[in-house]
Amino acid sequence: MQQVVIVIHLMLVLALIGVVLLQRSEGGGLGIGSTSGFMTTRGTGNVLTKTTWWLAGLFFATSLLLSWLAGYSRQPASILPNNPAGPSAPAPGSAPPASSGGLLNQLQGNAPPAQPAPAAPSGPSVPQSQ
Repeated sequence: MQQVVIVIHLMLVLALIGVVLLQRSEGGGLGIGSTSGFMTTRGTGNVLTKTTWWLAGLFFATSLLLSWLAGYSRQPASILPNNPAGPSAPAPGSAPPASSGGLLNQLQGNAPPAQPAPAAPSGPSVPQSQ
């Protein structure tokens, strides 16, 4: 279904480009704004204007249909594995859990690396960001 709508959408795009290029140029921005030729009557301008409106409306409708079709088959997905037990909150009054190296290590199941105790400062030092 989606491929059929895409093909119709692309045909509408090509037709819309063609109809817009056939219209008379008012300012002559591309240098083709001459008044001679087969597209000089007012009736032809009205037909091209109405055709442009219809093609633009159909283009808009197929765009909405394509976005609806793309979202219709989408299933919700979780980036976290299904864990029925889940992390539990600590009991009130208990000590907070020891640092486990961050959320990424907890999710991957890696043990935190052992960190040596920091040395005592020997004098004034510049504060450093962590």
